[in-house]
Amino acid sequence: MLHEKMKRLTTIYGIGILTVAVVVAETNGFELFSSQKQLTSYAGYDIVEHQSGKYVGQTRISKKGNTHIRRALHFPALKTVKQENIFQELYSRVFERTKKKMKAYTAVQRKLLVVMYTLWKKEENFDLNYAKQKVVEEQECPPTLGSY
Repeated sequence: MLHEKMKRLTTIYGIGILTVAVVVAETNGFELFSSQKQLTSYAGYDIVEHQSGKYVGQTRISKKGNTHIRRALHFPALKTVKQENIFQELYSRVFERTKKKMKAYTAVQRKLLVVMYTLWKKEENFDLNYAKQKVVEEQECPPTLGSY
């Protein structure tokens, strides 16, 4: 059972068995988390902003979480953006906005962690075309006023 779940996570391009082993071990098989927000906060990918009075500083990740997870997801994020997929689109979007590569890679790391969590909980394989299918479905069937 555990082996099958771990194999499912390796269907994500750039994620190997060692990365999966570290993430699963550090999160106890995602058992302690009931939401993606809890998981990203635990890993230190939650966004914080320093402010005092009228001063508002730049947002950044807290880095107060588990460093082993962030370290394990660094190189997979570098590799994942080399292939044309949702992660490369995310990288390009963040890089265009911030002009900082590391911020873009950090966004990809966070997305990888969230996708791993989702695949683990739903017991599904990674589908590269999933996001594209959602966009096509929304274009074909726009929501009606009564569906809100």
